[in-house]
Amino acid sequence: MFHSSFSVKWLVGIVVLVVLIIASVAALGWRHPVNTTVAPRDAMIRVLGSPNPNPSLGDEAQTFDRLIGSWDADFSFPQPDGTVRHKKGELYFGWVMDGYAVQDLWIGYPTGEQKERTIGTTFRFFDTKLKQWRIVFINPQFNYVVTTQGGREGDHIVLRGKDSDGLPIRWTFREITPQSFHWTGEKSHDGGNTWVLEEDHHMKRRAT
Repeated sequence: MFHSSFSVKWLVGIVVLVVLIIASVAALGWRHPVNTTVAPRDAMIRVLGSPNPNPSLGDEAQTFDRLIGSWDADFSFPQPDGTVRHKKGELYFGWVMDGYAVQDLWIGYPTGEQKERTIGTTFRFFDTKLKQWRIVFINPQFNYVVTTQGGREGDHIVLRGKDSDGLPIRWTFREITPQSFHWTGEKSHDGGNTWVLEEDHHMKRRAT
């Protein structure tokens, strides 16, 4: 009887010790959530991304959440002479900064006359005071920075601002489905009375 009781106590002690060890390891992992094996040059990129929108955005998160992922792009640029210049590329959308913002990458593949790929990025966040999405697009290769703002208008997402030359621009996401969307970039030379189509892009979601 004594031997059996001692064995039970010994077994319970071992279980308690294992639980304490697991708890200690878990606590250590909570205090240091960043993988210490990540290379220093990659650390910021790993921390930047967020898997989901921040809950504080509520329904407004759906404005861009449906675009999160990878897309194959067919970029089209209508020319003044009526021709259209085409370029293939890709597009990536992802939540960043604890899900408070969306960042994307627009990548155009090299062409015959352009040996390097083109790459630009957009930073998007919902301004809770203005009740609109504010957008900054940057293309460092061409020293290009432009800001717009807007949000959902019916089935579209419409963003308005001024180009680097001071003329009004209008960027529109349209025909949005889970597998595709259509993006147009327009500019006005008469204060918004009429619009000229400068960019006409079609995106298809990349198969996982």
